[in-house]
Amino acid sequence: MARFWSNGPVLLAFSMLFWAGSIVSGRAAAALVPPSLFTLLRWGGALVIVLPLAWRHLAADRAALLRRWPVVVALAVLGVDAFNNLMYRGLHSTTAINALLLQSATPLFVIIALFVMFRERPTGRQMLAVFVSLTGVAVIAGQGSIAVLRSLAINPGDVIVTAAVICYALYSALLRIKPVVHPLSLLAVTFAIGVAFLIPLAWQEMAGGAQLILTPVSVFAIVYSCVFPAFLAYFFYNRGVELVGPARAGQYVHLMPAFGVLLAVLFLGEALHPYHLAGIGLIGVGLWLAR
Repeated sequence: MARFWSNGPVLLAFSMLFWAGSIVSGRAAAALVPPSLFTLLRWGGALVIVLPLAWRHLAADRAALLRRWPVVVALAVLGVDAFNNLMYRGLHSTTAINALLLQSATPLFVIIALFVMFRERPTGRQMLAVFVSLTGVAVIAGQGSIAVLRSLAINPGDVIVTAAVICYALYSALLRIKPVVHPLSLLAVTFAIGVAFLIPLAWQEMAGGAQLILTPVSVFAIVYSCVFPAFLAYFFYNRGVELVGPARAGQYVHLMPAFGVLLAVLFLGEALHPYHLAGIGLIGVGLWLAR
């Protein structure tokens, strides 16, 4: 377990696997669960999971958390509220594939955020790594054809998903100055702040006539999102950023389309094509360059 917790690339890869599954399940339940309510249920459930585990650490970390409260609140608003609410809202009017592909721009936005906030200049190797991995994503998106890539349509949901990606890039950059506390303490506090902000949004949404439709698909999507993309993925991602830095960690977002392809093959019976393998290979080369 200690070796796993000290391996940044493995932790980040698991985070991307869980988030890829979240995009697929979130899209499947988009017509069944209103976006703000989905976000509230996701983080409320994650808070119920993490709070008993974090309770004994919170007392020791209270002073450090209070000293950096603006950073903690910003992490909660950007990484818990804005990103997830915008992502689920965007999935109401775009496809899971589009959302996965748009999230591949996260490394670029992380590099921009690090420069704007901390004047951290990217290296030539980092930019090359981003370019190579983005090329791999484009190969998957275009099915190996430039004509198919050009035919991809942009809709309002894509704009909303892009806004979500920018929020997550800011969250990733801010992790550089997070309080030095136990990882579970940080999760518990950011989850709690996020839930507090989400309650009035979900209430307003339901008062406006939105309805929660409980089916096996919606229940699975909610439970999955609480355990894997909310609790475990954030737990692993925060630790991965601590180990390898925000810029390199952002590069791992390119794994999400690759994992999305593999999940579709395994669980939806879709065919695996040579362009999938070529795109995944380019993404792997990009990750190797980002070392």
